[in-house]
Amino acid sequence: MSSLDLPKTLQATRDGNIAILRLSRPEKRNALDDDTVKGLRLFFMSLDESVRAVVLHGEGSHFSAGLDLGEVAGASDLHHSILHSQMWHRAFHEIQFARVPVFSVLHGAVVGGGLELAASTHIRIAESSAYYALPEGQRGIFLGGGGSVRIPRLIGVPLVQDMMLTGRTLSAQEGLTYGISQYLVAPGEGLTKAMELARKAAGNALMTNFAVLHAIPQIAESNPAAGYFTESLMAAIAETTPEAQQRLRDFLEKRAAKITHRD
Repeated sequence: MSSLDLPKTLQATRDGNIAILRLSRPEKRNALDDDTVKGLRLFFMSLDESVRAVVLHGEGSHFSAGLDLGEVAGASDLHHSILHSQMWHRAFHEIQFARVPVFSVLHGAVVGGGLELAASTHIRIAESSAYYALPEGQRGIFLGGGGSVRIPRLIGVPLVQDMMLTGRTLSAQEGLTYGISQYLVAPGEGLTKAMELARKAAGNALMTNFAVLHAIPQIAESNPAAGYFTESLMAAIAETTPEAQQRLRDFLEKRAAKITHRD
C-alpha cells in the first residue's frame, strides 16, 4: 500500500489480506479536504488483487467532522461548485462499489461529509462515543458528497430533514436504532470488531461478495420483475463457479462448519 502517492492525511497499512486505511488529520477532527477526498478515490481504485476487505477508521477522538469548510468558503463560481461536489461523488462511488467490502469504524464526530463518507461503506461499526449530525442546514449549504441519496436510504427522508432543518444530532445508540450503524461497541473496541468482521467477509467466495456489493443495491432499486430476474442470473453465476462448488461439497461432506447462533 505504501507505493501509492496518498496525501499525508491518509495512512494505509496491511494486515494479511485486509487493507487498513486511516484518516490521519486529528488536529482538524479528520475534516475532509480536497486532497483527502482525491486520495480516498485513488486508494480504492488501486486496491491490490490480494486485498479481500478494507477497514476505514479515523485517528484521534473523531472519525470525521466532515467537509473542511475552507474548501468552499468564498465560493462564487457555480460551475466549479458543481464539479467540486461531483469530485466527492466519484470518490465515494469507488467506496460503495469497491471490489471488496468496506468496514468503517465510527467514533466521536461523524458529521456532515463524515456521515456521507460512512454511508458509502458497507458495514459500519460505531463506538458508543459516536454522534451524528448534518449541520449543512445551519451553515447555509447543502449535502454535496452523495448524502442526499445514501443517508435517506439508511434512516429515511423525515429524519434527514429533521437533522438538517433543526440541527438535531443522533447518539450512537440512536444511530444503531435508526440504521446508521449495524454494530455498537464500547469505546476503543471498534477497530478490533471491524477487523474481526472484515476477516469473516474476506473468507467468503469472491463472486458471492461481488454479488452482495453490486447486485443487491441494484435489485433493491429495481422493479420486482427486474429484481427477480437479476437475482436468478446472479445466483446462477455464483453457484456455478469452481469455488462455490468446492464449498458446497465441503458442506455436504461435513468438512464445513454449520451455522450456529450465540448472543
